[in-house]
Amino acid sequence: MPRVKRGTTHVKHRKNILKKTKGFKWGRKNKIRAAKEAILHAGVNAQRDRHRKKRVHRALWQTKLNAALRPLGSKYSTFIDQLKKNKIALDRKVLAQLAEHNPKVFAAIVKELK
Repeated sequence: MPRVKRGTTHVKHRKNILKKTKGFKWGRKNKIRAAKEAILHAGVNAQRDRHRKKRVHRALWQTKLNAALRPLGSKYSTFIDQLKKNKIALDRKVLAQLAEHNPKVFAAIVKELK
C-alpha cells in the first residue's frame, strides 16, 4: 500500500480551526489544542444564548407594554387577559411596536378592550 502524506489536509484543517478562533484571548487563538476546545465551548454558549435571546426579547416586550398601559389606566396582566377573551390575535412583539411607535393606535386598541 502506498504511503499517504497528509500535509496539505492537516494544515488546512488547523487553519480552519484557527480561523474560527480569531479574536479569542490568550492561547485559545493560536494554539491548536486550546483552540479546538474553545470552539466546542463557544458552540455550546452560542446555542444556549440563541434560546436565551428569545426569552430576553419577550421580557422586553412585556415591560414596554406595561409601561405604555399604565398611563392609560390599565396593566399588563389584565390587558393580555382581555386580548385572549376577545380573541384578538396580536402578539406581544407587534403590540410593543405599536405602543412605542404609534401610541394613538395602541390607545385605541386599549379603549376597544375596555
